[in-house]
Formats: sequence, structure tokens, C-alpha cells
Amino acid sequence: MRPRVVRIAKPPRNTGRLTGQRPDAPAPTACRRSATLSRHEPPIAPVELTVLGAGPAYTDRPGATGAAYLVRLGRTAILLDLGQGSFPRLAAELEPSTLDGVFVSHLHSDHFVDLVPLRHYLRFEFTPVRRVRVLGPAGLADRIDALNGTPGFTLASLDCEGLGGEPVRVGDLVVQPTRVTHTDESYGFRVEGPDGGPGLVYSGDCGRAADLAAMIQPGDALLAEVSFGPGPVPDGALHLDGPAVGDLAAATGAGRVLLTHLQMGFDEAATIESVRRRFDGPVTLVEPGDRAEI
Repeated sequence: MRPRVVRIAKPPRNTGRLTGQRPDAPAPTACRRSATLSRHEPPIAPVELTVLGAGPAYTDRPGATGAAYLVRLGRTAILLDLGQGSFPRLAAELEPSTLDGVFVSHLHSDHFVDLVPLRHYLRFEFTPVRRVRVLGPAGLADRIDALNGTPGFTLASLDCEGLGGEPVRVGDLVVQPTRVTHTDESYGFRVEGPDGGPGLVYSGDCGRAADLAAMIQPGDALLAEVSFGPGPVPDGALHLDGPAVGDLAAATGAGRVLLTHLQMGFDEAATIESVRRRFDGPVTLVEPGDRAEI
């Protein structure tokens, strides 16, 4: 049986029904900010990762959905990508309008297309319309508008911003984007709490493991795509395989490896083993519903 991510004992936080009638929901804003914690306040909870979707662009695995990773710390909640079919799992975890931000790694549809149902939900379930902040590569709003054939479609309820090389503070979380080799503008992300410590590094889709090395600090959890399983990666395919991920984790002192985005036709056990041969820490292939504390 495939190794599993250790599950958090407490149940997931659901801040309300999937409805426009929740009286305690915050008023819509373009960007909500959380107050900085006082040094006299008690320590906040660990960063929590919930896997909503871990699939590639297509697969024969029942129940698989596109890349979507919910990261929470205290009252702050962000998404890393929102690929095909993952919006219902998001809605089961928390009321989607309470998201503090969505970070999109690149403009391949299996990483952003469920921004469309998120847009519809915010637009049609609430009066007045609620809004969510979305940060991603240049042209994201135009891409979604073109998909729907409607100029201004995206901005009806999503506030899109470009990414750069500077860290982004979102509530209690700090997100550091870093350019990686894949499309013309692709990003990996490192997420940590305001006081530092081990973080979560998400590769997005990445064609060169070395691009991620500077992001990873000792003890970090590495959430890495492993599209081509135990390898090798075909020439010109800008993705990673197990040996590349294992070497990266070992060289950077990662605390554990969470594998994702495995393409159809590759053996799960062989993929995990190909990483373990090069990295002696915990290795797991994640799937929707998995949870971890970082």
C-alpha cells in the first residue's frame, strides 16, 4: 500500500455553508489583510496543507483532479493553483469567498481553469458580489477572458495581480515566488509563517530541479511535481522525474518530499522508490484529501 501523509487529528475548518446567506462572512474587499500578531500573543498553529487536487493535465485515476493545494495558518487561507475539478473540494473545506489569495504557478489550464467556477460562485451567490485576490503570471485575466469569449469576464469578481521576485505577505503567511523553467513565465513558491521556520516549497511545473534549490531551506517540506515517474524525462519535456526530485531534496536538506502531478501510465511504487534511493527522508505520493502539518 502506498505510504500516506500523516493526517491532522482535528477536523478541517469550514467557515460556513456554501451559500450567500452566511451572516458572519466578512464584507467583500479587493484584498483583505490580517493584523500583525503581537509578540505577547500565544504561538499560532503550524502551517496546514490540504491537497485538493494532485493530478496532471489528464489521467485515468478515478477521482483525480487538477493541481490545487490549500495552505492555512491561523485565520489565513491561500491556494496554490486551482486546476480542473478542484473547486468542489475547495468548497467542502471552507467557504471560498474567505480565501485570502490564490497563487497561480503558470498559464496551463490544469493549474488555473477552476478559477472559472470560483468567479461564477463569487459573482452569482452573493449580493453584493464578493471578490478574491489572484496572483499569477502576466496575462492570466486575458487568458480566462479569452476562454469564455468575454472581455472583462475575470475581473467581475477576481482581482488579478502580476507576480515578481518579491515576497508577498498575505495575512499570517509569506509567499516567495521564484521563476522556474517551464513556460515563458512559470513560478515555484515557498510559503512560511511570519516568524520563519520550516516552510512549504511547491515546484509548480518545473523542467529544471536546480531552479528550486535556492528556495529550499533545511527542514522544508518539498511538494514537487514528478510527471515522469521514475524517469527518464524525454528530451524537451520540461518536467521532473523521481531521481531529479530525490537529488534535489538530498542536496538541500529538505525535511520530507511530497510527490504530485504523476502522469498517466507511470507506476506509483516505482516512482516513490526512485526518490527514496537518493533521499533518506519521508517520501509520499499525495492525492486529494491528504493533509500535512508543516
